[in-house]
Order: sequence, then C-alpha cells, then structure tokens
Amino acid sequence: MRRPTIAPHRPARRRHDRQHRMLAAACSLLCAMSAEQVLAQDTAAAAASETAASGAASQAGTAVGGGADAAAPNALPAVTVTAAKRSESLQRVPVAVSVLDGETLENANRNTLGSLAAAVPSLNFRTGASNKDTSLFVRGVGTISTSPGVEPTVSTVIDGVPLARPGQSTLDLLDVQRVEVLRGPQGTLFGKNASAGVVNIVSREPASQLERFIDLSHYGGGNETRLRGGISGPLAGGVRASLTALGARYDGNVTNVQDGSRVNGYDKRGVRARVDWDIDALSRLALTADYLKSKDDIPTGVVTRTRLIAYPSGAVTDFPAFASALAPVVASDDNRRINTNLATTVHDRNRGASLTYERKLPAGHQLTAITGWRGWDNTQVQDGDRLAAPAAGLPQSHDRGIVDFEQLSQEIRIASPQGSAFGLPIDYVAGLFTMHTRDKEIYRRDVARVTATGTYADWGEAHYGTDSHSTALFGEGRWHLTPAWTVLAGARWTQDRLDFTHERARSTPDAQFAGAIPGVNGAVALGGDTTAIGRSGRVGLQHAVDEDLSTYLTWSRGYKGPAFNVFFNMLARDALALKPETSNSLEAGLKSEWLDRRLRVNLAVFSTDYRNYQANFFDTVDGTVVTRLINAGDVASRGAELDLDARVTRDFSVAASVAYVHARIDRFNCPVGAAASCDVNGKPLPFSPDWKGTVRASYRIPLAGGRQLELGSDYAWQSRVQYDIGQFADTRQGAYGIWNASIALQQPSQGWRVALVAKNLLDKSYASFLGRGGSYVNRWVPRDDQRYFGVQARHDF
Repeated sequence: MRRPTIAPHRPARRRHDRQHRMLAAACSLLCAMSAEQVLAQDTAAAAASETAASGAASQAGTAVGGGADAAAPNALPAVTVTAAKRSESLQRVPVAVSVLDGETLENANRNTLGSLAAAVPSLNFRTGASNKDTSLFVRGVGTISTSPGVEPTVSTVIDGVPLARPGQSTLDLLDVQRVEVLRGPQGTLFGKNASAGVVNIVSREPASQLERFIDLSHYGGGNETRLRGGISGPLAGGVRASLTALGARYDGNVTNVQDGSRVNGYDKRGVRARVDWDIDALSRLALTADYLKSKDDIPTGVVTRTRLIAYPSGAVTDFPAFASALAPVVASDDNRRINTNLATTVHDRNRGASLTYERKLPAGHQLTAITGWRGWDNTQVQDGDRLAAPAAGLPQSHDRGIVDFEQLSQEIRIASPQGSAFGLPIDYVAGLFTMHTRDKEIYRRDVARVTATGTYADWGEAHYGTDSHSTALFGEGRWHLTPAWTVLAGARWTQDRLDFTHERARSTPDAQFAGAIPGVNGAVALGGDTTAIGRSGRVGLQHAVDEDLSTYLTWSRGYKGPAFNVFFNMLARDALALKPETSNSLEAGLKSEWLDRRLRVNLAVFSTDYRNYQANFFDTVDGTVVTRLINAGDVASRGAELDLDARVTRDFSVAASVAYVHARIDRFNCPVGAAASCDVNGKPLPFSPDWKGTVRASYRIPLAGGRQLELGSDYAWQSRVQYDIGQFADTRQGAYGIWNASIALQQPSQGWRVALVAKNLLDKSYASFLGRGGSYVNRWVPRDDQRYFGVQARHDF
C-alpha cells in the first residue's frame, strides 16, 4: 500500500475550439437581440408583453393567486402558498419556503423530484439504481435506507396525502400547479411529521372552461422523447374534470460494452385525473387519481476507480484483478461505460387516489377531510458484481428484489377564519391524522464463485415485511397582539406502532468455503415490534414592520418515529428498534419587497440540532462490506438562505438563490464491529455541500403580430460534497457548475410555443453519487452529465 495525494472527483473539462465559437456566437446573438429590443421598446405593445409571466420569476416563486399591484405595472406577480394549510401570501408565512411553478418546471425539463435540487439550494437528492435507494435532503439532513421499517426525514406530500416510503416520490411531476419546499421541522400543520422539511406538491385544479393541450419534447444526449396531452373543463353543473396523460422514453447516456446497448434510461407511461364537484354553496368534493408505470435501466454505478483510499490513514490499495476483469472499460472520473452480463432494471408501478371534502362551517370556519390510498409495486434486478463474468477472487452477485407496498391515510382538520375567531384576534388550524402501511418484500441473491476446481453456485433468499400505524393530533394558532405583532404556538402528539417479520434461507456452500457465502448471511427467522410517543411543536413571534416587510423568529421541535433495520442481510442485532430521531431548530427570517414590489428579498437563518440521528454505517458480511441502519448520534445543521427575485424591466426578470449549510456530525455512536473508522466527529453529513446557489434570467422581446421571443438562462453551482458518512477521500465530488439556456418563440393569443433548449453548455461531467465497493469506486451518471440540446413544442387549444 502507498500514500499518494488523491484529489476528489472533479468535473471533466472539455475546452474545444468549437465550444468557444458556439459561446461567442450565443453572446453575439444575445447582444444583437438586446439592441433590437432597445430600438423596438417604444413601439412594442404593452398588452402583448404582459400576457405571459416571466419564467425566471415563476421558478423563483410565482405560483398562483393575485397579480401585481395596479399602481406598479412592473411589480412581481404575487405568490400564494398553502404552506400554513390556508391560502396566504408567501411574504406573510413565517416559514422558509421555496415555490416552483409547474409550467416553469415543465419548460426546464425538470419532471422529477430529483431534478428540483438544481432549483432549490437547500434541497439535495440521493439517486440509486432503484427508487428504493433514493432520498431527499433538506438543509443537509435526510434518510439513507432501503428498509421499509424507517420513515423519511423529508416528507413528500401530494394534494395533502404524504408518501410513506422515499421510493414512492420518484413519480413523474404530472399536471402540477406548483411545488412548495418547506425547510425545517414540520408537523404542527402537516398530517405526517417531518423532522427536516416537506416537499408539498399541489396539482392543477380543473378549468372552468374547456382547455386542451399537447406537448412534445425531444432531447439529444441519449434520445429522450416526452409526449403529454391533457383536457380540462366543465362536465355538468358544478362539476369540472381534467385528464392528463404522459408517454416518455429515454435510451440513456451509458453504454454496456457487453452487448453495445444503451442504459441509464427510462420508459414511462402515466395518467392523472381529477374531478371537482361543487356540491352546493358550502361544500366541495375533489377526487384525484394517478397511475405511472415505468421501466428504468440505471446501472449499479459506473466504475470510476479500481483502488480504494482508507480513512483516516489515506492509505491506497489497488485492485488490478478487478481492473483487468473490467476491461475493455477503463475506470475514470467521467467514465460512461459498463461491462456487465446482467441488465440492471427496475419495473415500477406507482398509483394512488385521494378524496378531499371541504365544507364551510358557521362563523367562517372550514372543515377539510382528506382520504388517501397509495400502492407501490417495485421489481429490481441488479448486477452487484459489475462484471461480465465471475473470476477467481471476484464472485458474481446477481440480485432480484420485489416490493409490494400499500398505505391508507386519513386527515381531518378545521381552520378558523384568518385574523379572527370567536370574537378574538386569533386564528388556528387543528387536525387529526392517521396512517396505516403494509409492506411485503422478497429479495434473492445468487452468487457464483470460480476456483481451481470449478464454478460453484449458491443463493440466499429473504422474505420480510413491516406493518406500521401512526396517529397524531396537531394544531397551530396565531394570536394577533396588534396589527403588527403576532404570537405563534403549535403542538403535535404522535403515537407510532411498528412491527416486522423476517425469514432468510440459503444454500449450503461447498466444504472448501467453510460455510461462507459472499454477501449472504446465514439462515434466520426474526420478528419484533415497538411503540413510541412523540411530542413536538413550534412557538414564535412575527412582526409586520409595514406592508412590504415582515420578520419572524421561531423555535421548532421535530420528531421522526422509531425504526427497524429490515433488509436482506438482517441479523439478530438488527431486531432492536432504533430510537426516534428528534430535532430542535431555531430560525429567524425576513421577507421583504422593495422598489414598488419589483424586488423581492427573503432571508432565513437557522440552527438545528438532531439527536439519535438515523443513518447507515458499514458492516462486514462474510468478507463483503455492507451498510446497516443505526442511531448514529448527534448532528447539527446551521446556515443561512437568501432568495432574490427582481423584475428589472417589464420584459427582463432575474432571480437568484443561495444557501450556506454547515451540516456536521457532532457526536458519532460507533457500532460494535464497524467496518470503517468512526473518527468522523466534526465531519460533514453526506449529500450536503456547504455552498450552493442558482441564478436565472428571462428576457422577452415583443415581435410583430403578437408573437414573443423569450431568452432564458440559468446557472447552478455547488461547492464540493461528501457522499459517504465514512468520509472517504474517493467519495468526494469536487465543486462544479451547470449552465443551461433556451430560446423560445411563442404567440400566447394563439396558444403555441416552440423552444430550443441547451443543457450543460460548458460540458461538465460530474457524479450525482459516488459509492464504494470492495475493490472499486463507482458513480451514478446524471442526465446532464454532458452537453445536449433539445426542442419543445406545445399547443393549447
């Protein structure tokens, strides 16, 4: 072993002459169009210019609701959110929240929750070969586990229905009105608790008049095509409905040299329907249903290095046998080739339905009841050895897993009128929430080993599952001391019950292997249950300095229920329940608008401490390193977030967001027999860059005949990030930035729009995730790992 100096994974830089010429041409085109706009400004019709909202302003926060102040025609559009379970101005909600407009997300080809991370600096996403391996992180904190016995730290909510498993949240963002990302502990207003944050997805309501659309997009860099169509409008008196369908396919941007196939793509078919019925003047019913069937072929990582760097010693061990078996693929930081004899695939079926009943009660109160059901079926096939064939010392490992999951939830809440209730200067929201989940899984691993005497096949198969039940009472009230000062107070009581069963069988290995099968523990039958009571809440003070400036200070306590580490290689020690994860958060915020509401500036400063943080760490199973869930100890997240939104002129808008998040391990609980160093105190949490920011701009140019030319551009940058709690030098991604641009021609009065888009103009290669195996490091290749172009066409009629 040796100790060289190893740099983290860095974005590949390709500086070609044609790139410089392209950029120069783009700059020249922009300057020419800017000059044309200056000359045409006096003659452009104001009405034509104002028919479409700025895309950049929309992504920064424009969602629904009121327009700009009539006295300020260039004011930013008002932003209405339901983060506090009632429609309110974003500027009056004492919560740090980012709002992303659905139409803007569609135009930017951001159609999954993972793609939102590029638009919200405090939000990060962990990808994987299967949706089971995905996770969301807010302010550096999230849950990394495939166990059905652990709930997410960041909750995803669709039309009031929370998703119980992280893997469910990989569905396509279909027919979305807006996405609200709430940062910090939530629970006094949302049915399902969340100790780090909530991603709240609000779907579009059916239109009051007949509307139809068709949307076709095609992108290079892997032959991606997306086709969407929808219809919305009235069915009968008081009844409106909408139906949206999706078909999408992407061949992928990774090549399997074994057969020349393209992988890392997807094939999706989905539909979403909604029916709203205004029963009478006081009652309303909304029924929504969605179905998405998809097939992904994301590989189990693309090998970037065939050596490992130990932590904290920095000692390097090379694995030439693995490098030789990987040939003709050569490991490199920007490698996009694999050599496997099993196609890694995921067949996924995600569906659900919800029924929302709203009724106006006496004295201005409103009753809301939301019943939700969701089902999730997932079958994954994975090539765990990442090679074309087994070799001496390199066993073949092929996995197949099946998930059958269902959840049923019910939320009932009552909301008082805003500002006054029972003749007092108070308002409140209170509710009851209950959720039941059932999970059944089968996971099988087939292992082949080559020795001097032949090839030996072994297997292991586990049947396991969980049942959980959560019940909660929650509420939050506001006492308006004066028109300017408001006191906030909220509380939540939660009872969680969780049980599991697990049974694993395996083959009997040949005598020469002394009873060991790589990556397969011995036969076992386990079961267990746990119950916990959680108490959480929020108190704070809000001050409206004037009509355009408000501040707030809040203290929140978050809670995440107990967990079991239920997985294929589960052992008796995993039958002990993990303690609930709790958090205490202090947050101060400022929300302001300036220059006749042409500039919006929102700032949040926070400090959050977590106890009994639930995280994965390393263990060894018959010579194979695996991860298992533990109460990792205490962690902290501190930082600041700044959001700017400006309308420079009637046609030029700019928005920027930046977050500094210092998420660190304060005290790590080292598990017995850990397969990695526990010297990680003071080190960063996984998937949490210290700095992350984005800037967006949109410039509209009025043309003859009511047409418009719109230029758009955005740039997202983040500092280096550690992907592994083990703090290995080879799982660090260096700092990188991604620049996108678009040019669109549209005629709003006739309902058509055509756009040319360019992604990753600077051609930066990076890793959305870096993971380690026993003799290699591999990365997950993102969609925009290389420059690509596309065209979008939409017609509303």
